[in-house]
Amino acid sequence: MAFFAPVLNVLARVLVGYAFMFLIPLAWGWTLDPPVVRNVWWVSMAITAASGFLLWHVTMNYRRELLPRDGFLLVNLVWSVLPAFSAIPLMLAIDGLSFTDAYFETMSGFTTTGFTVLSGLDKLPLSVNVWRCVLQLFGGLGIMLLVVAVLPLLGLGSVQLYKAEAAGPIKDDRLTPRIAETARGLWSIYFVFSGACMLAYHWAGMNWPDAFMHMCSTMGLGGLSSHDASFGYFNSPAIEGVAILFMTLSGVSFARYFIVWRAKSLQPLFHDAEVRGYVGVLIASVALVTGVLIYHETHTDPWDSLRHAAFHVVSFATTTGYATQDYSVWPIFAPVWMMALGSFATCAGSTGGGLKMVRMILLFKQARRELVMAVHPRAVNPVRLGGAVISTKVMASVVAFMLFFLATHVGLTMLLLISGMDVVSAISAVVGSVNNIGLAMGSVGPQGSFASLTDFQTWVCTAGMLLGRLELLAVMVLFVPQFWRK
Repeated sequence: MAFFAPVLNVLARVLVGYAFMFLIPLAWGWTLDPPVVRNVWWVSMAITAASGFLLWHVTMNYRRELLPRDGFLLVNLVWSVLPAFSAIPLMLAIDGLSFTDAYFETMSGFTTTGFTVLSGLDKLPLSVNVWRCVLQLFGGLGIMLLVVAVLPLLGLGSVQLYKAEAAGPIKDDRLTPRIAETARGLWSIYFVFSGACMLAYHWAGMNWPDAFMHMCSTMGLGGLSSHDASFGYFNSPAIEGVAILFMTLSGVSFARYFIVWRAKSLQPLFHDAEVRGYVGVLIASVALVTGVLIYHETHTDPWDSLRHAAFHVVSFATTTGYATQDYSVWPIFAPVWMMALGSFATCAGSTGGGLKMVRMILLFKQARRELVMAVHPRAVNPVRLGGAVISTKVMASVVAFMLFFLATHVGLTMLLLISGMDVVSAISAVVGSVNNIGLAMGSVGPQGSFASLTDFQTWVCTAGMLLGRLELLAVMVLFVPQFWRK
Protein backbone atom coordinates (compact mmCIF):
# COMPACT_ATOMS: atom_id res chain seq x y z
CA MET A 1 0.00 0.00 0.00
CA ALA A 2 2.83 2.37 0.84
CA PHE A 3 4.19 1.99 -2.71
CA PHE A 4 0.92 2.57 -4.58
CA ALA A 5 -0.82 5.01 -2.25
CA PRO A 6 1.07 8.24 -3.15
CA VAL A 7 0.38 7.58 -6.83
CA LEU A 8 -3.25 6.75 -6.17
CA ASN A 9 -3.55 9.94 -4.11
CA VAL A 10 -2.54 12.02 -7.12
CA LEU A 11 -4.87 9.95 -9.33
CA ALA A 12 -7.70 10.76 -6.92
CA ARG A 13 -7.08 14.49 -7.34
CA VAL A 14 -7.00 14.08 -11.11
CA LEU A 15 -10.39 12.31 -11.00
CA VAL A 16 -11.97 15.06 -8.92
CA GLY A 17 -10.73 17.71 -11.34
CA TYR A 18 -11.70 15.60 -14.34
CA ALA A 19 -15.31 15.41 -13.12
CA PHE A 20 -15.77 19.04 -14.17
CA MET A 21 -14.99 18.08 -17.78
CA PHE A 22 -18.53 16.72 -18.06
CA LEU A 23 -19.82 20.29 -17.87
CA ILE A 24 -18.50 20.99 -21.38
CA PRO A 25 -20.86 18.63 -23.27
CA LEU A 26 -23.63 19.53 -20.83
CA ALA A 27 -23.28 23.22 -21.74
CA TRP A 28 -23.38 22.54 -25.48
CA GLY A 29 -26.42 20.27 -25.23
CA TRP A 30 -28.30 22.30 -22.61
CA THR A 31 -30.89 23.70 -25.01
CA LEU A 32 -30.84 21.04 -27.74
CA ASP A 33 -30.70 17.71 -25.87
CA PRO A 34 -33.69 16.23 -24.00
CA PRO A 35 -33.62 16.27 -20.17
CA VAL A 36 -32.87 12.54 -19.97
CA VAL A 37 -29.61 13.11 -21.89
CA ARG A 38 -28.69 16.15 -19.81
CA ASN A 39 -29.10 14.06 -16.66
CA VAL A 40 -26.48 11.64 -18.03
CA TRP A 41 -23.77 14.24 -17.54
CA TRP A 42 -24.80 15.07 -13.98
CA VAL A 43 -24.76 11.37 -13.07
CA SER A 44 -21.37 10.83 -14.74
CA MET A 45 -19.91 13.84 -12.98
CA ALA A 46 -21.22 12.65 -9.61
CA ILE A 47 -19.83 9.13 -10.07
CA THR A 48 -16.41 10.41 -11.13
CA ALA A 49 -16.15 13.02 -8.37
CA ALA A 50 -17.35 10.58 -5.70
CA SER A 51 -14.81 7.98 -6.82
CA GLY A 52 -12.06 10.59 -6.69
CA PHE A 53 -13.02 11.79 -3.21
CA LEU A 54 -13.26 8.22 -1.91
CA LEU A 55 -9.84 7.32 -3.29
CA TRP A 56 -8.38 10.56 -1.90
CA HIS A 57 -9.82 9.81 1.55
CA VAL A 58 -8.29 6.32 1.57
CA THR A 59 -4.84 7.58 0.53
CA MET A 60 -4.79 11.02 2.16
CA ASN A 61 -2.09 10.04 4.66
CA TYR A 62 0.32 8.93 1.89
CA ARG A 63 1.97 11.91 0.25
CA ARG A 64 5.56 12.26 -0.84
CA GLU A 65 7.70 13.50 -3.71
CA LEU A 66 7.11 11.40 -6.82
CA LEU A 67 9.91 9.05 -7.81
CA PRO A 68 10.74 8.33 -11.48
CA ARG A 69 8.83 5.06 -11.45
CA ASP A 70 5.87 6.85 -9.84
CA GLY A 71 5.69 9.06 -12.91
CA PHE A 72 5.45 6.10 -15.28
CA LEU A 73 2.89 4.36 -13.11
CA LEU A 74 0.73 7.46 -12.78
CA VAL A 75 0.80 8.16 -16.51
CA ASN A 76 -0.38 4.62 -17.25
CA LEU A 77 -3.07 4.78 -14.58
CA VAL A 78 -4.43 8.11 -15.80
CA TRP A 79 -4.54 6.99 -19.43
CA SER A 80 -6.24 3.72 -18.46
CA VAL A 81 -8.66 4.96 -15.79
CA LEU A 82 -9.95 8.21 -17.31
CA PRO A 83 -11.30 6.49 -20.45
CA ALA A 84 -13.24 4.13 -18.16
CA PHE A 85 -14.99 7.03 -16.43
CA SER A 86 -15.40 8.78 -19.81
CA ALA A 87 -17.29 5.73 -21.05
CA ILE A 88 -20.02 6.11 -18.42
CA PRO A 89 -22.07 8.79 -20.26
CA LEU A 90 -21.79 6.89 -23.54
CA MET A 91 -23.25 3.74 -21.97
CA LEU A 92 -26.01 5.75 -20.32
CA ALA A 93 -26.90 7.77 -23.43
CA ILE A 94 -26.61 5.09 -26.13
CA ASP A 95 -28.87 2.05 -25.79
CA GLY A 96 -27.12 -1.31 -26.05
CA LEU A 97 -23.56 0.03 -26.00
CA SER A 98 -21.35 -2.41 -24.10
CA PHE A 99 -18.51 -1.37 -21.80
CA THR A 100 -16.01 -2.87 -24.25
CA ASP A 101 -17.24 -0.69 -27.11
CA ALA A 102 -17.69 2.39 -24.92
CA TYR A 103 -14.14 2.02 -23.54
CA PHE A 104 -12.80 1.54 -27.08
CA GLU A 105 -14.57 4.73 -28.18
CA THR A 106 -13.21 6.82 -25.32
CA MET A 107 -9.71 5.34 -25.58
CA SER A 108 -9.85 6.22 -29.27
CA GLY A 109 -10.67 9.77 -28.23
CA PHE A 110 -8.04 10.08 -25.50
CA THR A 111 -5.31 8.64 -27.69
CA THR A 112 -6.47 10.84 -30.61
CA THR A 113 -6.79 7.76 -32.80
CA GLY A 114 -10.21 8.40 -34.31
CA PHE A 115 -11.56 4.89 -34.72
CA THR A 116 -15.23 4.53 -33.84
CA VAL A 117 -17.65 1.69 -33.18
CA LEU A 118 -20.64 4.00 -33.46
CA SER A 119 -22.90 4.59 -36.45
CA GLY A 120 -25.66 7.08 -37.03
CA LEU A 121 -23.46 9.89 -35.71
CA ASP A 122 -25.68 12.54 -37.32
CA LYS A 123 -28.56 11.41 -35.10
CA LEU A 124 -26.65 11.22 -31.80
CA PRO A 125 -27.40 13.84 -29.13
CA LEU A 126 -25.21 16.92 -29.62
CA SER A 127 -23.61 16.55 -26.20
CA VAL A 128 -22.51 12.97 -26.96
CA ASN A 129 -20.73 14.03 -30.15
CA VAL A 130 -19.20 17.01 -28.33
CA TRP A 131 -17.89 14.67 -25.63
CA ARG A 132 -16.26 12.33 -28.15
CA CYS A 133 -14.45 15.25 -29.77
CA VAL A 134 -13.50 17.07 -26.56
CA LEU A 135 -11.64 13.94 -25.45
CA GLN A 136 -9.39 14.38 -28.45
CA LEU A 137 -8.68 18.03 -27.72
CA PHE A 138 -7.34 17.24 -24.26
CA GLY A 139 -5.77 13.94 -25.25
CA GLY A 140 -3.90 15.60 -28.09
CA LEU A 141 -1.17 17.42 -26.29
CA GLY A 142 -1.32 14.96 -23.43
CA ILE A 143 -3.59 15.34 -20.47
CA MET A 144 -0.64 14.61 -18.23
CA LEU A 145 0.93 17.90 -19.26
CA LEU A 146 -2.06 19.57 -17.62
CA VAL A 147 -1.32 17.53 -14.51
CA VAL A 148 2.29 18.69 -14.71
CA ALA A 149 1.09 22.29 -14.62
CA VAL A 150 -1.21 21.66 -11.67
CA LEU A 151 0.95 19.40 -9.50
CA PRO A 152 3.14 22.20 -8.09
CA LEU A 153 -0.01 23.72 -6.64
CA LEU A 154 -0.54 20.45 -4.79
CA GLY A 155 3.01 20.45 -3.40
CA LEU A 156 4.16 17.55 -5.57
CA GLY A 157 7.04 17.27 -8.00
CA SER A 158 6.38 16.99 -11.73
CA VAL A 159 9.65 16.44 -13.59
CA GLN A 160 9.14 12.66 -13.57
CA LEU A 161 5.67 13.02 -15.08
CA TYR A 162 6.93 15.27 -17.87
CA LYS A 163 9.67 12.83 -18.82
CA ALA A 164 7.23 9.91 -18.80
CA GLU A 165 4.67 11.70 -20.98
CA ALA A 166 6.72 13.91 -23.33
CA ALA A 167 6.79 12.56 -26.88
CA GLY A 168 10.02 11.96 -28.75
CA PRO A 169 13.54 10.69 -28.12
CA ILE A 170 15.03 13.89 -26.65
CA LYS A 171 12.99 14.70 -23.55
CA ASP A 172 15.40 16.50 -21.23
CA ASP A 173 15.44 19.83 -23.08
CA ARG A 174 13.45 22.40 -21.15
CA LEU A 175 11.92 25.45 -22.75
CA THR A 176 11.80 27.31 -19.43
CA PRO A 177 13.64 26.85 -16.13
CA ARG A 178 10.54 25.45 -14.43
CA ILE A 179 8.88 22.36 -15.88
CA ALA A 180 5.37 23.50 -14.87
CA GLU A 181 5.92 26.80 -16.69
CA THR A 182 6.88 24.79 -19.76
CA ALA A 183 3.64 22.82 -19.57
CA ARG A 184 1.54 25.96 -19.17
CA GLY A 185 3.34 27.56 -22.11
CA LEU A 186 2.61 24.58 -24.34
CA TRP A 187 -1.06 24.59 -23.37
CA SER A 188 -1.29 28.34 -24.04
CA ILE A 189 0.05 27.89 -27.56
CA TYR A 190 -2.25 24.90 -28.04
CA PHE A 191 -5.39 26.82 -27.08
CA VAL A 192 -4.47 29.89 -29.16
CA PHE A 193 -4.22 27.64 -32.22
CA SER A 194 -7.46 25.92 -31.20
CA GLY A 195 -9.35 29.21 -31.05
CA ALA A 196 -8.03 30.23 -34.47
CA CYS A 197 -9.02 26.85 -35.90
CA MET A 198 -12.59 27.09 -34.60
CA LEU A 199 -13.03 30.60 -36.00
CA ALA A 200 -11.61 29.51 -39.36
CA TYR A 201 -14.00 26.55 -39.59
CA HIS A 202 -16.96 28.82 -38.84
CA TRP A 203 -15.77 31.35 -41.40
CA ALA A 204 -15.48 28.54 -43.99
CA GLY A 205 -19.12 27.53 -43.50
CA MET A 206 -19.50 25.26 -40.45
CA ASN A 207 -22.09 26.04 -37.80
CA TRP A 208 -20.71 26.74 -34.31
CA PRO A 209 -21.22 23.22 -32.86
CA ASP A 210 -19.54 21.58 -35.87
CA ALA A 211 -16.77 24.18 -35.81
CA PHE A 212 -16.10 23.44 -32.14
CA MET A 213 -16.18 19.66 -32.51
CA HIS A 214 -13.99 19.55 -35.60
CA MET A 215 -11.59 22.04 -34.05
CA CYS A 216 -11.18 19.58 -31.16
CA SER A 217 -10.45 16.63 -33.43
CA THR A 218 -8.28 18.68 -35.81
CA MET A 219 -6.01 20.18 -33.15
CA GLY A 220 -5.80 16.83 -31.39
CA LEU A 221 -5.17 15.14 -34.77
CA GLY A 222 -7.85 12.68 -33.77
CA GLY A 223 -10.30 12.69 -36.66
CA LEU A 224 -13.57 11.89 -34.91
CA SER A 225 -16.50 13.66 -36.54
CA SER A 226 -20.13 14.38 -35.78
CA HIS A 227 -21.11 12.99 -39.19
CA ASP A 228 -20.93 9.46 -40.58
CA ALA A 229 -19.52 10.84 -43.84
CA SER A 230 -16.77 12.71 -41.97
CA PHE A 231 -15.63 15.70 -44.07
CA GLY A 232 -17.49 14.32 -47.07
CA TYR A 233 -20.62 15.62 -45.35
CA PHE A 234 -19.57 19.23 -46.01
CA ASN A 235 -18.23 18.74 -49.56
CA SER A 236 -16.54 22.14 -49.28
CA PRO A 237 -13.06 22.97 -50.64
CA ALA A 238 -12.89 25.92 -48.22
CA ILE A 239 -13.55 23.75 -45.16
CA GLU A 240 -11.13 21.13 -46.43
CA GLY A 241 -8.51 23.85 -46.92
CA VAL A 242 -8.90 24.97 -43.30
CA ALA A 243 -8.54 21.35 -42.17
CA ILE A 244 -5.39 20.85 -44.25
CA LEU A 245 -3.85 24.01 -42.81
CA PHE A 246 -4.48 23.21 -39.15
CA MET A 247 -3.73 19.49 -39.49
CA THR A 248 -0.38 20.47 -40.97
CA LEU A 249 0.28 23.01 -38.21
CA SER A 250 -0.67 20.49 -35.51
CA GLY A 251 1.81 18.00 -36.93
CA VAL A 252 4.69 20.29 -35.87
CA SER A 253 6.06 20.29 -32.33
CA PHE A 254 4.23 22.79 -30.14
CA ALA A 255 7.49 23.26 -28.29
CA ARG A 256 8.88 24.67 -31.54
CA TYR A 257 6.00 27.18 -31.69
CA PHE A 258 6.77 28.12 -28.10
CA ILE A 259 10.38 28.84 -29.08
CA VAL A 260 9.20 30.86 -32.11
CA TRP A 261 6.95 32.93 -29.85
CA ARG A 262 9.74 33.62 -27.37
CA ALA A 263 12.24 34.43 -30.12
CA LYS A 264 9.73 36.58 -32.05
CA SER A 265 11.10 34.96 -35.23
CA LEU A 266 10.22 32.12 -37.60
CA GLN A 267 13.86 31.12 -37.96
CA PRO A 268 13.61 28.29 -35.39
CA LEU A 269 11.03 26.67 -37.67
CA PHE A 270 12.97 27.14 -40.91
CA HIS A 271 16.20 25.84 -39.39
CA ASP A 272 14.66 22.76 -37.73
CA ALA A 273 15.69 19.57 -39.57
CA GLU A 274 12.62 17.68 -38.40
CA VAL A 275 10.20 20.37 -39.59
CA ARG A 276 11.93 20.54 -42.98
CA GLY A 277 11.71 16.77 -43.31
CA TYR A 278 8.03 16.79 -42.29
CA VAL A 279 7.05 19.50 -44.79
CA GLY A 280 9.16 17.95 -47.52
CA VAL A 281 7.55 14.53 -47.09
CA LEU A 282 4.05 16.07 -47.15
CA ILE A 283 4.68 18.03 -50.35
CA ALA A 284 6.34 15.11 -52.12
CA SER A 285 3.58 12.71 -51.06
CA VAL A 286 0.79 15.03 -52.21
CA ALA A 287 2.49 15.29 -55.61
CA LEU A 288 3.03 11.52 -55.77
CA VAL A 289 -0.54 10.52 -54.83
CA THR A 290 -1.98 13.20 -57.13
CA GLY A 291 0.07 11.78 -59.98
CA VAL A 292 -1.15 8.25 -59.22
CA LEU A 293 -4.80 9.35 -59.19
CA ILE A 294 -4.40 11.26 -62.45
CA TYR A 295 -2.55 8.39 -64.12
CA HIS A 296 -5.26 5.90 -63.16
CA GLU A 297 -8.04 8.40 -64.01
CA THR A 298 -9.59 7.99 -60.58
CA HIS A 299 -11.19 11.43 -61.00
CA THR A 300 -12.23 13.04 -64.25
CA ASP A 301 -10.85 16.44 -63.24
CA PRO A 302 -7.11 16.69 -62.35
CA TRP A 303 -7.96 19.41 -59.83
CA ASP A 304 -10.25 16.97 -58.01
CA SER A 305 -7.32 14.55 -57.87
CA LEU A 306 -5.15 17.25 -56.29
CA ARG A 307 -7.90 18.29 -53.87
CA HIS A 308 -8.61 14.80 -52.54
CA ALA A 309 -4.98 13.70 -52.62
CA ALA A 310 -3.89 16.72 -50.58
CA PHE A 311 -6.64 16.24 -48.00
CA HIS A 312 -6.12 12.51 -47.50
CA VAL A 313 -2.31 12.62 -47.58
CA VAL A 314 -2.28 15.27 -44.84
CA SER A 315 -5.02 13.46 -42.90
CA PHE A 316 -3.11 10.15 -42.97
CA ALA A 317 0.37 11.61 -42.50
CA THR A 318 -0.65 13.69 -39.48
CA THR A 319 -2.54 10.67 -38.03
CA THR A 320 -5.78 12.67 -38.01
CA GLY A 321 -8.12 10.26 -39.75
CA TYR A 322 -10.56 12.49 -41.63
CA ALA A 323 -11.87 11.37 -45.02
CA THR A 324 -13.85 12.99 -47.80
CA GLN A 325 -14.47 9.87 -49.86
CA ASP A 326 -13.84 6.12 -50.01
CA TYR A 327 -10.05 5.95 -50.47
CA SER A 328 -10.19 2.13 -50.53
CA VAL A 329 -11.31 2.24 -54.18
CA TRP A 330 -8.22 4.26 -55.15
CA PRO A 331 -5.23 2.49 -56.75
CA ILE A 332 -3.84 0.30 -53.94
CA PHE A 333 -0.52 2.17 -53.82
CA ALA A 334 -2.22 5.35 -52.57
CA PRO A 335 -3.83 4.06 -49.34
CA VAL A 336 -0.85 1.82 -48.54
CA TRP A 337 1.59 4.71 -48.96
CA MET A 338 -0.60 7.01 -46.91
CA MET A 339 -0.80 4.47 -44.07
CA ALA A 340 2.99 4.25 -44.17
CA LEU A 341 3.18 8.05 -43.87
CA GLY A 342 1.09 7.93 -40.72
CA SER A 343 3.71 5.68 -39.15
CA PHE A 344 6.48 8.30 -39.09
CA ALA A 345 5.65 11.69 -40.62
CA THR A 346 4.63 13.88 -37.65
CA CYS A 347 7.10 15.74 -35.47
CA ALA A 348 7.98 14.80 -31.89
CA GLY A 349 6.09 17.10 -29.54
CA SER A 350 3.12 17.41 -31.90
CA THR A 351 -0.31 15.93 -31.26
CA GLY A 352 0.33 13.22 -33.86
CA GLY A 353 1.24 9.59 -33.32
CA GLY A 354 3.63 7.17 -34.92
CA LEU A 355 7.39 6.74 -34.88
CA LYS A 356 7.94 10.51 -35.35
CA MET A 357 9.99 12.17 -38.07
CA VAL A 358 12.99 12.87 -35.84
CA ARG A 359 13.44 9.18 -35.09
CA MET A 360 13.17 8.32 -38.78
CA ILE A 361 15.80 10.94 -39.63
CA LEU A 362 18.14 9.61 -36.95
CA LEU A 363 17.66 6.02 -38.13
CA PHE A 364 18.51 7.01 -41.71
CA LYS A 365 21.57 8.92 -40.52
CA GLN A 366 22.67 5.96 -38.42
CA ALA A 367 22.24 3.61 -41.39
CA ARG A 368 24.29 5.95 -43.58
CA ARG A 369 26.95 6.14 -40.86
CA GLU A 370 27.21 2.34 -40.79
CA LEU A 371 27.69 2.27 -44.57
CA VAL A 372 30.47 4.85 -44.34
CA MET A 373 32.09 2.96 -41.47
CA ALA A 374 32.03 -0.22 -43.56
CA VAL A 375 34.17 1.53 -46.19
CA HIS A 376 36.26 3.63 -43.77
CA PRO A 377 36.41 1.75 -40.44
CA ARG A 378 38.63 4.37 -38.78
CA ALA A 379 36.63 7.41 -39.87
CA VAL A 380 35.15 9.68 -37.20
CA ASN A 381 31.59 10.11 -38.42
CA PRO A 382 29.14 10.83 -35.59
CA VAL A 383 25.40 11.16 -36.19
CA ARG A 384 24.41 14.83 -36.26
CA LEU A 385 21.06 16.56 -36.18
CA GLY A 386 20.86 20.29 -36.78
CA GLY A 387 24.61 20.56 -36.35
CA ALA A 388 24.59 18.91 -32.91
CA VAL A 389 26.20 15.52 -32.29
CA ILE A 390 23.65 12.94 -31.14
CA SER A 391 24.87 10.97 -28.15
CA THR A 392 25.11 7.19 -28.20
CA LYS A 393 22.52 7.14 -25.39
CA VAL A 394 19.93 8.86 -27.57
CA MET A 395 20.74 6.66 -30.57
CA ALA A 396 20.43 3.55 -28.41
CA SER A 397 16.99 4.67 -27.24
CA VAL A 398 15.93 5.32 -30.84
CA VAL A 399 17.06 1.87 -31.97
CA ALA A 400 15.40 0.24 -28.96
CA PHE A 401 12.18 2.11 -29.66
CA MET A 402 12.26 0.95 -33.28
CA LEU A 403 12.64 -2.67 -32.18
CA PHE A 404 9.70 -2.39 -29.77
CA PHE A 405 7.75 -0.53 -32.46
CA LEU A 406 8.15 -3.35 -34.98
CA ALA A 407 7.64 -6.09 -32.38
CA THR A 408 4.40 -4.47 -31.20
CA HIS A 409 3.04 -4.31 -34.74
CA VAL A 410 3.91 -7.94 -35.43
CA GLY A 411 2.64 -9.21 -32.07
CA LEU A 412 -0.74 -7.45 -32.20
CA THR A 413 -1.22 -8.39 -35.86
CA MET A 414 -0.65 -12.04 -35.00
CA LEU A 415 -3.25 -11.83 -32.23
CA LEU A 416 -5.82 -10.47 -34.69
CA LEU A 417 -4.92 -13.13 -37.25
CA ILE A 418 -5.32 -15.85 -34.60
CA SER A 419 -8.77 -14.44 -33.81
CA GLY A 420 -9.84 -14.98 -37.42
CA MET A 421 -9.42 -11.51 -38.96
CA ASP A 422 -8.17 -11.35 -42.55
CA VAL A 423 -4.61 -10.22 -43.13
CA VAL A 424 -5.35 -6.83 -44.74
CA SER A 425 -7.79 -5.85 -42.01
CA ALA A 426 -5.47 -7.11 -39.25
CA ILE A 427 -2.37 -5.28 -40.49
CA SER A 428 -4.19 -2.03 -41.18
CA ALA A 429 -6.10 -2.14 -37.87
CA VAL A 430 -2.85 -2.54 -35.94
CA VAL A 431 -1.03 0.12 -37.94
CA GLY A 432 -3.98 2.46 -37.49
CA SER A 433 -4.19 1.72 -33.75
CA VAL A 434 -0.54 1.79 -32.70
CA ASN A 435 0.18 4.88 -34.80
CA ASN A 436 -3.12 6.51 -33.77
CA ILE A 437 -4.02 7.11 -37.41
CA GLY A 438 -7.72 6.28 -37.16
CA LEU A 439 -8.03 5.01 -40.72
CA ALA A 440 -7.73 1.42 -41.90
CA MET A 441 -8.54 -0.92 -44.77
CA GLY A 442 -10.43 -4.14 -45.35
CA SER A 443 -13.30 -5.01 -43.03
CA VAL A 444 -12.42 -2.03 -40.80
CA GLY A 445 -11.95 0.41 -43.69
CA PRO A 446 -14.37 2.96 -45.16
CA GLN A 447 -16.81 0.25 -46.22
CA GLY A 448 -16.58 -1.63 -42.92
CA SER A 449 -16.80 -0.85 -39.23
CA PHE A 450 -15.01 -1.55 -35.95
CA ALA A 451 -18.42 -2.43 -34.55
CA SER A 452 -18.08 -5.77 -36.36
CA LEU A 453 -15.07 -6.81 -34.24
CA THR A 454 -15.31 -9.38 -31.49
CA ASP A 455 -14.63 -8.25 -27.93
CA PHE A 456 -11.17 -9.86 -28.09
CA GLN A 457 -10.30 -8.00 -31.30
CA THR A 458 -11.62 -4.76 -29.85
CA TRP A 459 -9.42 -5.09 -26.76
CA VAL A 460 -6.36 -5.85 -28.92
CA CYS A 461 -6.92 -2.63 -30.85
CA THR A 462 -7.59 -0.76 -27.60
CA ALA A 463 -4.26 -1.96 -26.22
CA GLY A 464 -2.57 -0.89 -29.45
CA MET A 465 -3.96 2.63 -29.13
CA LEU A 466 -2.72 2.96 -25.55
CA LEU A 467 0.72 1.57 -26.38
CA GLY A 468 1.09 3.90 -29.33
CA ARG A 469 -0.07 7.03 -27.51
CA LEU A 470 2.34 6.48 -24.60
CA GLU A 471 5.10 5.60 -27.07
CA LEU A 472 5.42 1.94 -26.09
CA LEU A 473 8.30 2.16 -23.62
CA ALA A 474 6.30 4.10 -21.02
CA VAL A 475 3.89 1.16 -20.89
CA MET A 476 6.34 -1.71 -21.36
CA VAL A 477 8.58 -0.51 -18.54
CA LEU A 478 5.85 -1.70 -16.16
CA PHE A 479 6.56 -5.28 -17.24
CA VAL A 480 10.24 -5.12 -16.29
CA PRO A 481 10.74 -6.92 -12.93
CA GLN A 482 13.27 -4.29 -11.77
CA PHE A 483 10.54 -1.66 -11.96
CA TRP A 484 8.71 -3.19 -9.00
CA ARG A 485 11.76 -3.79 -6.83
CA LYS A 486 12.58 -1.37 -4.04
